[in-house]
Amino acid sequence: MSRVRADEEEYWHSSKFRAFTFDDEDDELSQLKESKRAVNSLRDIVDDDDDDLERVSWSGEPVGSISWSIKETASGSASSLDGRDSSLQKGSSSYAALPKQASSYSLSSLFKGRNKLPSFQSLSDALTDTGVKSYAPELRRPKAEYKDYSSDWSPKDTVRRMQRGKVCSLERFRSLQDKLVLLDEAVAGHDGNVITAVLIFLKRTLRREILFRELEVRQVALCHLIHFLREMGEQKFLLDLLRFLDRTEEVALSQYREHLNIQDVEKRREFLKGCIGLPFSAEDTSHIQDHYTLLERQIIIEANDRHLETAGQSELFRKYPRKASILNMPLVTTLFYSCFYHYTEAEGMFSSPTNLKKTFKIPDKQYVLTALAARAKLRAWGDVDALLTTKVLQEYVRLVEDVETRLNLATKYKCHDVVIETYRDLKDRIQLTAYKSKVERGSAEEEKIHSILSNVQIRWKN
Repeated sequence: MSRVRADEEEYWHSSKFRAFTFDDEDDELSQLKESKRAVNSLRDIVDDDDDDLERVSWSGEPVGSISWSIKETASGSASSLDGRDSSLQKGSSSYAALPKQASSYSLSSLFKGRNKLPSFQSLSDALTDTGVKSYAPELRRPKAEYKDYSSDWSPKDTVRRMQRGKVCSLERFRSLQDKLVLLDEAVAGHDGNVITAVLIFLKRTLRREILFRELEVRQVALCHLIHFLREMGEQKFLLDLLRFLDRTEEVALSQYREHLNIQDVEKRREFLKGCIGLPFSAEDTSHIQDHYTLLERQIIIEANDRHLETAGQSELFRKYPRKASILNMPLVTTLFYSCFYHYTEAEGMFSSPTNLKKTFKIPDKQYVLTALAARAKLRAWGDVDALLTTKVLQEYVRLVEDVETRLNLATKYKCHDVVIETYRDLKDRIQLTAYKSKVERGSAEEEKIHSILSNVQIRWKN
């Protein structure tokens, strides 16, 4: 027995490994535990690719070699002995086997924090025998795994997700039926942005004839598409759609709007002339005709006034230089311009205010207000007084019951309309014809007299 103890003492003193003691605070077990915790904490910054590393045991022998296999088999059989005394007696085979059992704990598994060979137990696991391994925290999942996307959404779910601002691919809806169901769900959702997005998808993936046919029975979606095309300026596509729907007036109006994109005044005039023959309604045709006539007048007035201003032949233009061109201006602006620079011209002139009033059927109230503003700006108080006096007096003179008194007052204050209307009511053709010489030639009053005299329904007394 003493000989056995002597052999054991000699073995422990001669071994390159230190003996295991519970009192040693800096023993191998503590070091291994600390090493494992440190390795686990570094796990997330170490590359997992260690296929090129060779795994070795703690004794320095390559894992998988013949000598390693023999020793592992021997240590496995020796570790099955029970009892502390037996363990001490077989220390050379049991205690020495402890580090060898950890031979599967390779360098790669140290850095990974796990064993690649599940049939062998690590040294620290064998000593602690907790049955639970403490690995480093798992890395956060990549953002791609959290992407809120699926190719299996139904049309209804797709519309709901689009309403919430989610990114949804519509390419999975390939059949015509699926696309129409998607459009109907978008319309049912009452979200204009979603409806427009679906319509853009259908516009891109369907033939025009099919798209137009399906939209013809879906008026809400059709209105959205027409508005979108107008906002985006897709004029050709819009005209094709309106022609398919047989909306001739809308086609004409859409073509008419193209004049806004024409900058050259002569080309715009020719374009408007061509628009007169388009299938407008009667009222719209009249407006198009007036637009063309107004631009034509403006071109003539602009050319003449530019010449007068450049040559310095007009004192009015020298005193009040023009600040802008009259071209493409509205009718009221053109009337103000004429009242400002051409107020005294005869009605036969294109630039005459009375000519504009007659040609474009400007109401008396609109004409008087515009003329007052223009003449007041020039401080032409005589014209202002005449406009106000004539307009006011005319209304009062009409109220005079005595015919002779009414004619005298109307003639004195040049209330021409009252005189003409009174002679008409009296059926006095001779006096009406004579009064024609007292009104301005080519004026509205002269035209009114001609119209009355040529009326065959009036039974004149002379």
